[in-house]
Formats: sequence, C-alpha cells, structure tokens
Amino acid sequence: MSQEPRTYALFLFLSLSHGVASLRVPNSRQDLHPLLQKMAEEIIDGNYLNALLDLIQFQSSHVWTADLSHRVLAYLNARNVAFTMPSLQAAVENHLEQLLYQPQKLLEDLREADAQQFHTAMRCLWEGKKDHLKLEDTVIDLGEIRKQALQSPGVNRSLFLITLERCFQVLSSLECVEILGKVLRASPGSFLQPSIAESLPQDLRQDAFRNLSAVFKDLYDQTSARAQRALYAWMAGVLQESSNATDNSVSWVSAENLWILGRYMVHLSLEEIMKISPMEIGLFISYDNATKQLDTVYDITPEQAQAFLERIGSSDFDMRNTSTIHRLGLLVCFYEDLELLDAALAHVLLHQMIKCSRLRGFQAGVQKLKADLLDIATENQTLNETLGSLSDAVVGLTHRQLGSLSPEAVHGAISTLSQVSGWTKSQIIILSAKCLAHEKVLSFHNISQMGVLLAGVGTQAFYGMDRRALTQLLSGTGSAHVSDLSPAQQHGVLSKMMEAGHAAAGVVEIQGAFFKEVSLFDLRREPRFNSTVLKGKGLRRSQALFLYELLSATTRRPAELLSAGQLVKGVTCSHINALSADSFLAHFQYFENNLSLLSPYQVNCLAWKYWEVSRSFMRPFLLAALPARYLAAVPASRCVPVLISLGKTQLDSLVLDPHKKSLVLRKVQQCLNNSIADEYTVDIVGKLLCHLPAAVIQHGVSPRAWAPALHGLRDCPGLSPEQKAAVRLRLLEQHGFPQNWTAETTKDLGPFLVLFSGDELSSVATKFPDILQQAASKTAGGPPPKAFLWAVFNSVWNSSERGPSTDPSPGCHGVKTPSSDDIIKLAEANACWAPQDLLCMEEDTFIRSVELLGALRGLDRPQLMALKEKAIQVWDTPSQWREHHIVSLGRIALALNESELQQLDLSSIDTVAALSQHSEWTPGQAGSILRGFLEDSGHRIQDLKSFHLVGLGATLCAMNVTKISLIKISEFRVVVARIGALLCSTQVLAEFKRKAEAVFGDPAEWSSSVLQELGTIAAGLTKEELRVLRKDLMPYFQPSAIRCLPDETFRELSAEQIAALGPENAAAVTPAQRRLLRAPQLQSLQRALDGAKTHSWLDAPPSASPTRTPSSHSPPGATVSRGLWLGCPLLVVAPKLAR
Repeated sequence: MSQEPRTYALFLFLSLSHGVASLRVPNSRQDLHPLLQKMAEEIIDGNYLNALLDLIQFQSSHVWTADLSHRVLAYLNARNVAFTMPSLQAAVENHLEQLLYQPQKLLEDLREADAQQFHTAMRCLWEGKKDHLKLEDTVIDLGEIRKQALQSPGVNRSLFLITLERCFQVLSSLECVEILGKVLRASPGSFLQPSIAESLPQDLRQDAFRNLSAVFKDLYDQTSARAQRALYAWMAGVLQESSNATDNSVSWVSAENLWILGRYMVHLSLEEIMKISPMEIGLFISYDNATKQLDTVYDITPEQAQAFLERIGSSDFDMRNTSTIHRLGLLVCFYEDLELLDAALAHVLLHQMIKCSRLRGFQAGVQKLKADLLDIATENQTLNETLGSLSDAVVGLTHRQLGSLSPEAVHGAISTLSQVSGWTKSQIIILSAKCLAHEKVLSFHNISQMGVLLAGVGTQAFYGMDRRALTQLLSGTGSAHVSDLSPAQQHGVLSKMMEAGHAAAGVVEIQGAFFKEVSLFDLRREPRFNSTVLKGKGLRRSQALFLYELLSATTRRPAELLSAGQLVKGVTCSHINALSADSFLAHFQYFENNLSLLSPYQVNCLAWKYWEVSRSFMRPFLLAALPARYLAAVPASRCVPVLISLGKTQLDSLVLDPHKKSLVLRKVQQCLNNSIADEYTVDIVGKLLCHLPAAVIQHGVSPRAWAPALHGLRDCPGLSPEQKAAVRLRLLEQHGFPQNWTAETTKDLGPFLVLFSGDELSSVATKFPDILQQAASKTAGGPPPKAFLWAVFNSVWNSSERGPSTDPSPGCHGVKTPSSDDIIKLAEANACWAPQDLLCMEEDTFIRSVELLGALRGLDRPQLMALKEKAIQVWDTPSQWREHHIVSLGRIALALNESELQQLDLSSIDTVAALSQHSEWTPGQAGSILRGFLEDSGHRIQDLKSFHLVGLGATLCAMNVTKISLIKISEFRVVVARIGALLCSTQVLAEFKRKAEAVFGDPAEWSSSVLQELGTIAAGLTKEELRVLRKDLMPYFQPSAIRCLPDETFRELSAEQIAALGPENAAAVTPAQRRLLRAPQLQSLQRALDGAKTHSWLDAPPSASPTRTPSSHSPPGATVSRGLWLGCPLLVVAPKLAR
C-alpha cells in the first residue's frame, strides 16, 4: 500500500490527530476563524453537510495548518460537547447515509443552508474546479463525492428541485441555467413533468432564457408530450411578453422566436403558423441554421408542414428554386407542388428526401411522394441513365426494374447504391449480381466498393476469393459490413482465411464480432495469443473459457486479463477462488463493470467469494445470487441500499428460478411495505418496478409517484397479464376513458395502448389515427393483442381510399384489397387481413410488399397459404423462382409443401440459408430442403464444406443418422458451435456427439470449453458417459443441452453432479426430467436453483464467520462504489448470518 495521504470518503473530513489529547489545548476561541467557529456550531447542531460546506468555503481562501484540527476540537470541548472520535465519526456517517438513502433529507438540508453554504454546494457540485481538500495527512476526494452523489438515485432529483427553488434567489440567472442544464442532462426525462413549467421563472434575462430554452430543446426526445406542451407554453409566454405584438392580428412568432423555439415550433397551432408574416418566415428561412433546425422536427405533422410550406411560399423565396429546397429540412418530405415539375428539380427533391426516414410516422406518404418524383425524374430518360442520381428513392424499384438494369449502369452508380439504406435482402442480391457480372474472380478493389451491397455476394464467391484480398477487406472499410453477412457467408470467408498454412495468421487478423465464428479447434492451434490481441474481439463463452485458461498460465496480473474485453466471460470459479482477498476486492470492479457478460454461475461464484472475504462491504445485488435466506435476513435498516443495488440490475438474468425470484420479490415488497410512497422511491427501486406485483401497481403506487413510475414501466420488457391489467386500471383512474384523452396524453401512453380493448381504442383510432399507427409500428416482443391490431386496422381502413380489386381470379370481384400504402401503415396489423383479401391484392402491390409481409410475426397459416398462392400467380410455379424470389418470401415460404419445395432451385447455399433461418419447418419440409440442395448442387454429404453445414442450419436435423458419419471431420470441427445451436432429435445429436469425439477425444477428457462449445451436441452423451463426467464440468453444459437430454438419461446424473449444475442449468431442467428424479437428486436440484455452495471450501454452515477481513482499512479498488459517497459499509447483513 502506498504511504501517501490516504483518500477516504466524506466522514473523514474531521479525522483529527490521534495525539491531540497529549497536546496543550489552546484557548478555544483564540484565533479560530469565524468560518471554522460556524463549522463547529454546525457540528454541534448535527448539521454535518453544512459543516462540510463551511470547511470547503474556508479552504477556498485559506491553507489548513496543523494546529487547526486541535483548535476545532478544543472549541467543541469548550462547548461541553461529549464527542469522542468514534462517536463523532459514527454520527457523521449516519447523517450522510441518510442523505444518500433518504435524498429528501438532502433537499431539506439544502433548503436550510444559508446563502453562502448553498452557493458553495452548487459550486462544489457543478464547477468541479477543485477535486481534493488536504487536511494534514487526510485528503477529502471532492471529485469522488461529486461523482457518487450524482450517480445516486434520488440525489439528482433533490438537486434539480432545490435548484428550481433557491438557485435563482442566490446565484445569477446564467449560473442557475447552467446548473439546471447539467442536472437535467444527468437525469432521466421523467424529471420534466408538466407541473415543472409552473416553477420556471418568467422574468429571466434574455441570454439566460435562451440558454434554458436550449437545454429543453436538447432534452426534447426525453421529455413526455404533455411536458413538451407545458414547456412550450412557458417559452411561448415569455416570448409573447417580450414581443412587440399589441393585438391578435399581429403574430408574436418572429424569425428570432422561431429559432429560439427550435423543435418546439411543432407545437405552434395551425392558426399561429398561418399568422406568421411573410417577412419573418422569409428571414427565418434565410438563417444559416434554419435548415439544421428544420432537419430535427421529426414529429411534425403533414398539416403543420403544409402550413409552413405555404407561409414560406408567400415570402420572397421561390419554392421551385434549388436553394430554397435545400433550406426546407424535413418540410421537403411533404412537398406537394408537383405540377409541371421538371426532372432536374425532381432529382434535387429526391436527394433532400433521404432524411425523411427520420420522421415519426407518415412513411407511406413519403414513399408515395418519392415514387411520384421518381416517375418525373425518369420521364425522358431510362433508369440506366439516371440510376446514380435518384438518391435513396432507388429502394422503391421493383425486382423487375432492378433486373432490367445493365451491369454497366449499376457499376457506374455504385458509389450511390452502396451507401443507400433501406434495401431489402432480395434487392441486394439482384444488385450485387449486376455489379459483379463481369468479374470472373472477385478482387479487393471491386468488392471494397460495394458497401451495403456486400451482403449480396454469394458464399461460394467469397470462398473463391484470394485470401489476401479477404484480409484487406476485413481490415479495411469492408469490415463495417461484415456483420451484415449471413453465418454461411461469414464461414465462406473464414474457410478461405483458415486454409492450410494460413490458419494461425488468419485467427489473429479477424476482428470484432466476426471473431465469434472462429472454432475452438482453430483457437487451440494458435499458441501466440495475448490479452492485447483480444481487445475489441467478440468472444463466445467457449472461446473465452479456453483463452482465459491459456493466458492465465503465463499472465500473473489478473487486471491484464479482466480488462481484455469479453475475455471476462471465461473466468471460472477456480480462477475467482484462487484470488487473495485483497486481490479479489481490488479487481472486483472489472466484474461489476462487465456484469452483462457474466453467466449466472459466474455471478454466484463472485457472490460466495465476496461473502467469504468481505461480507460487510458486499454489493447487495450479490445477495440475490446466494440462497434466498441470505437476502431475507437483511435487516429493515439496510433495505434502501439493497433496493438501490437490485434496482440497477436485470433481475431476470440474476435470478432464473421462479420460486427463488418470488422470495426475492417478497423481500423487496417487505422493504417497500407494499407501497411506492413517492417519486424518490421510484428512483430507488429502478428496474425493480418491472417486477412489482399487480396489487402493488394498482393499490400501492401513490398518485405522487405514479407519473415517474409509469415512465419506468414503459421500458419493462415483459409485464405479466396481471400487471398489465393493473396498469390499465390505473391509467383509467388517472386519465379517464380514451375518448377523453388529448393528443399529448395519447402520445405519452403509446406503449400502453395495447392494454385497451377495441371498443376503448375506437375513439383513439378516430381522433388520432396517426398516433395509433405510430404506436403500432413501435411494438416490440411478440405480436400485439388482436384487439389492438384490429383498432389499428380499422383506423387505416377507414382513412384509406381504395377501389375494388381488378384481379380477375374467382372470388376477387368487388373485394376491397390492401394497397401498398395500407401495408406500410399497418405493420403488424396486416395480420387482420382475411386470406381472400391477400389473395386478391394487385400484382404490383404484392411485388412491392412481399418482403414486408414475409417478415411479419403474426400471420397464421391460412394467410401464409394465400400469400404463397399469390406468389405463384405473380411469379409462376416454384420451379421458375430465382434466389431473390425465394429470399423475399420470408415466412411465406413456410406454406410451401414438400412437393413445391422440391421444385425450387436450391443449388445455392445462400438460398438454403435464407430458408433454414426459419424454425417452424416440419421434418418433412426440412428433409425436402436438404435433399433439394444435395440434388441441385450436385454435392454429396462427404463433399460438404463448413459453410454448407452452416447454411443448411436446422435442415441438418432431417439428415438420415446413418449419413452423418460421412461429414468430413475437417469441416465439422470448425462449425461445432453452430451445429451445437440446433435442436435436433436425440438420435441425430448422438451421431454428432460421435463426430465430436473424433475432434475432442473421449468425453471423459473433455474440458469446460469443449463442453460449452458442443452446445446441444453434448445431449448426445450416453448414460455411461454422463455418469463419469466430473461434477465441476456440470455448469459448462449449455442450458439448451440440459433441456435436450432425454429424461431417462438425465436421471442418471448423481446428486453431486446435479448440485453442481449451477443456477442457469438447474433452471433449464424440464418438468419431465424433474419427475423422474429421486429425492436426493431433487434436493440437489433445489440447492443448485437456490445458488447454494458447491465447493468443499464453502461447505461451512451459513452461520460461519468470515475467514478474514481485508488487511487495508478500505477495500483496495473499492473506493468508488463501496459506499457510494459514504465511507461506511454499504451493507451489514443480519447478525444471524454474519456471525
């Protein structure tokens, strides 16, 4: 340990010399500076924060000398204050802990602070000029205090509120605006509630008002629609007050005021927009920054945009002038004056419309405008002549149009085509083929120009490239697009990179996430790895396990390995247990910073290690990884740090067993007393909001806490039906029925609209169809409820203009069918079309929409069958389909029967790879695809390359088990991890397991990295092989392998092996497997689920005391997060468990 002055947390600011008692005490008031007397009085009154602020103020203009500590202590003694050093320290600790865990107390303290103390607090928190105070041999780390305070839940809220309350009375308005900006930028958007606008000053200086308005503009996207409206009202009120407008006939909206409003200009009413004078709108458009501002009005509506365009047109600006069009920003997305528009101006408009993808909604209208402009731009020229000047409107070209392009035209326009976003996979395939039509062998020069079109290059073409050209591609600009390649394409590249004689060099050259595709077999052949090489590379867990073990044998510095990117995935319990107490605490931050990379088993090991070496300073979230009784025993006095710690983690990843999770949540509810009392409690519980039971959501969240709680619930990935019902009831309580909602309320409740019935949403669909459709486009996870989809469907149906179908097919006469615009607007609500509607859609609509429809999650089999029949109508029989046709079908291909699948041209592994990515194939269909590829490509099973195996994907499960042995070991060994991700039958997995033995040897000799690499292949182990596996290998089965083990085989595991499974694998045990277990095995399974000890060194009972305490006063490396901005233990576990 260094002998330099040690840095402690806040309570040490009065650590006085231990020898003070032996010194002669001077007159207590003699020469003691008034500010230090004031500090001592604050200590006597228990106002320790204010005392610190006085000390900081004193230090800003004075030097702390050795005798000052004695004089302060003498002053306290003279006032008959019965403080011993331990009691003073404890008092300070307790008070500051209250400020951290009860930030309302911080708000009260700052309210009671005098003006100078408040000024000092603001300066200390936000200026950051002085990071340390030196008092003899003690250093107060103000920078660390500041950092931890601002990271603490609730503290930011108190600072925000106190700034609004007091700052403008004590500091200059400019200083306060700067402070507000800093606190808001460091805080969630939920701070800006509509009511906040009422607290904003109305008499700010002009420069301060502009600065504060700029803060609100920067936070626009994090602010709710209702708060945006309230802040706009405040800004508009100040601007109107300062304008020269004397009556309603003159608009207060000047060019300068428009610039100040920024994105808030979209809250101007249509009436206000139309009142803007031509001179002022012209002046605004002439500003250099007007275009930048108009580029950010993402939530502007067509009506508002048309109003602004009309006003601009009324000024001196010519709307058909190229310079004007360049200034319109996102207004150009709603340009309407197309009559007599020439091709040159259409080109300009198309170029400007690249930015229209940023709009929130209205994309159907944008696509229609682009199509109209495309027609004008190409009116007197061919597509070949204009291709490079059509901007991103080219993504609207159909397969037939793209197919008509000449290779020369595509090659000439490649600089544009390669940068356009929005291409579908089938379009990329067509364009790539055109681009490379004249190339017999691909070179680095021609492939490096392809950009986003690189994904259309065939797997076989990659494999045929020169290895040096591929190396250049992976290290140059092409590396940015490698992630867009399919797994088959990536393995085509890898196969060439790893060819005999180049494997070692090839491994090192592979960068980023692409490195995850390197096989364990190839890693084992490369002896020259070091931690520096691994930084920036993505790693599978099997790779990390192997590499960490390899490098730890030669590297004695854990920090070197733990800081090497994703290598931390490979840390085993043995590595963790081998660390000394001081080393573990010094390096724990590496684990905590990479918590998302760690498996539940690794977290469990860390928890037990921390419990052993320093349970008093243990991170509370780690208690959830231990048996449930450890968290249950935490005393009520320590609830807040537990809630804060758990609220920052993903509980679903930390606790996998439902029963254990219910116990954890029971403790959470006890700590909360089944209620969320206020907004500070919301801050504290963090992500735990997502796990609160329905009863607490419905009855326990106070009205004061509801708004921030709702803001947190928006981000919950999987609320239960009961939780959703409770949220819905609270929303009805708070906002009334949907028919009474404003547009702002509807926007704010967008993620929750799926909770309401069709009847309840009908009024929303009528009043705010665009908002409803935007909400539908943002739904994540599984398909939304049918009632919600029908509401969206009806809103689009009722607002669209369409004529009856002209399809002459039987049953289509008079049917109103979907248009391309409808399909774009509906998104997942396309699942509401009747199969007959889909079958009768126009041919052009199908061609333009097939890829979008094929990507939908919610289409049922009749709908897929109708779309398949439509494909046959449009493209002829499946035997006539080309690769881009098959790829564009997406899930529609699932409707092809075995006979139709056999008609497809499956000679390309890329076509097969596109089909095999779907998981719903029947065994018969999968078999047809496999046979079709072998027959059409002319390959025998023994000819299959590694990239063929990857591209075949799930269809490998349909392979005859007697044929699996024909797969070459040299190809199989480099794609073991990919095959190990398949969910094949037990018989197939057993055959793959036999091949794995040829690569990795006898199962009894397999390592943790091998077992992890094998994935589901390990489920092919026999009962005998499973019984002899070492128990320390059990956590390294993949959970999918555990689920795939036959029930009769799984029961052969010993109780010791089952106990060693670890929490994640134990949670993967199926009910059928569990039913066959004997009592001792069930008991072991429960221990594994609970996170019980599995190693002999941890076999002591839970009442055992710690083996040792770290030698240093403060855990090395734990200064930052051990006690947040306190120097006291973050957690003291109940004495029953600690003693």
